[in-house]
Amino acid sequence: MDAHELKESRVECRPVEEPAIPPEWLAEFEAAARRPLEMRFRYAFIRTHKPVMDDAPFRAFDTTADYRRWCEENLPDWLGYGRV
Repeated sequence: MDAHELKESRVECRPVEEPAIPPEWLAEFEAAARRPLEMRFRYAFIRTHKPVMDDAPFRAFDTTADYRRWCEENLPDWLGYGRV
C-alpha cells in the first residue's frame, strides 16, 4: 500500500458513547463537592481494625526477612502481607 492508497482509504472515526451517569449519583457527587475539604477527608477513608497489626503501637525488625517471616507467622492471609 502506497501513500496514495492510504490517503484514499479513510477510516470513519465515531465518538465512543460514554454510559450515562445516573442522576442520583450525580446529585451525590455534587453534594460531596460542596462540602468543606476537611469533612471530605474525614469521610474519605474507612478505618478497619487490622488484627495483630493494630494490637501493638510499634514493631521493629532487624532485617526485611525477619519482618516477612513475622508477617507470614502472625497475620491473617486476607490482609495481603504474605508472599505471592
